Amino acid sequence: MLWKRRFGTAAVLSGGLTWLMLVGVAGVASAAGADEPGAPPAAQVSQDEKGTLEIYGFAQADAIADFKQNNPDWYDVNRPSRLPNVANQFGNDGHFYLSVRQSRLGVKGEVPTASGPVKGQFEFDMFGVGGDAGQTTIRLRHAWGQWKQFGAGQTNSQFMDIDVFPNVVDYWGPNGMLFYRNVQVFWEPFNDGSSHARVAIEAPGASGDAGVLSDRVELQNVKPRFPSPDFTGHYRLGGKKWGYVQVGGALRKIAYDDLIPNDRFDLNGSVWGWGISVSSNVKLGSNDTLRLQLVEGAGVENYFNDAPVDVAIKRNPGNAVTPVVGEALHDLGVVIFLDHNWNSTTSSAIGYSHVGITNSDGQAANAYKNGDYIVGNLLMTPAKNVMMGGEFQYAHRENNSDGFAVSDYRLQFSFKYSFGYKLGGQ
Repeated sequence: MLWKRRFGTAAVLSGGLTWLMLVGVAGVASAAGADEPGAPPAAQVSQDEKGTLEIYGFAQADAIADFKQNNPDWYDVNRPSRLPNVANQFGNDGHFYLSVRQSRLGVKGEVPTASGPVKGQFEFDMFGVGGDAGQTTIRLRHAWGQWKQFGAGQTNSQFMDIDVFPNVVDYWGPNGMLFYRNVQVFWEPFNDGSSHARVAIEAPGASGDAGVLSDRVELQNVKPRFPSPDFTGHYRLGGKKWGYVQVGGALRKIAYDDLIPNDRFDLNGSVWGWGISVSSNVKLGSNDTLRLQLVEGAGVENYFNDAPVDVAIKRNPGNAVTPVVGEALHDLGVVIFLDHNWNSTTSSAIGYSHVGITNSDGQAANAYKNGDYIVGNLLMTPAKNVMMGGEFQYAHRENNSDGFAVSDYRLQFSFKYSFGYKLGGQ
């Protein structure tokens, strides 16, 4: 399965050191303009222009009282898809957790050149996923750069809108929003500071569900293939007193190959995945921001913050050679959150999010169908770089067709200590 947050410990460390060295070398070359024998002339930059390097991060501790239960690999986040699909799947109710996995460290750099600035970002946190799910370990978040209209690396997908994320202390956040950091190459044809547009090719990936036939040898030898990149993009109209509106889209092709060509079945095939998103921040006065998103599509579940598989089997009656085919599962995501500032040091966020899946007729009765997420909090910043507060979290899951549903209730208290230092500049 492809996980939303990719990571690689050795790659993160070595990549980060290499990136820092490159920024430093580039900054020295830009400032000095020295010509080494046999090397091309360095770009000339005025003496009052210097590269910048910002080091930033925070240490955070989360204390969580879980009154019910969820998958222990995801103990410190509230994800409806990780709730049990049968009664007491993860033991008895009632757990207490302490976690520092949200803690983060990053660097941002910008180097001026005669043909425009070059900027980049490298950032990681300690939230293990994939094979490291449940562990406190280094995980890459951002590793990307941009020059003029072109950028490349791993950063937020161009299908998503990061400004929809509310001011909550739950690490995972609303399940119905698009939230996926992906490897990509993007083009930004214009950006006037408030409105902009981007299009990208992104690394493809998806997950599948063999449903009620998952134990069949024939289906166990069907493997996914991605013949083209995912195509994504968005346009944001900003600069308005009331806020902004953003429209995004994604298109992908997911193929699946039968690796046993000489049996009596032909299970080769492909499906198209697509998605459309409309999102906005609406300013309701100086102290309130309404964060909204509506997503509809099929086969783009891995772009969601919390959703099940992208493709499942569908029965193909009357066809003895191809008795089942793949189906891109229809998905619907909703986010409605309000951020409110009580005063200069105290704030609250409250809201609701939903993910709904149209299941195929080949999925199991206990497959994920609907998930709901509700959060409300009270946060304080008693000092500039200190945040603390409490949050109530509710998650709910409904299965496909067996009538099973389950809810989880949590209280989370978080303590965050931020730091940052900027080097260089005019």
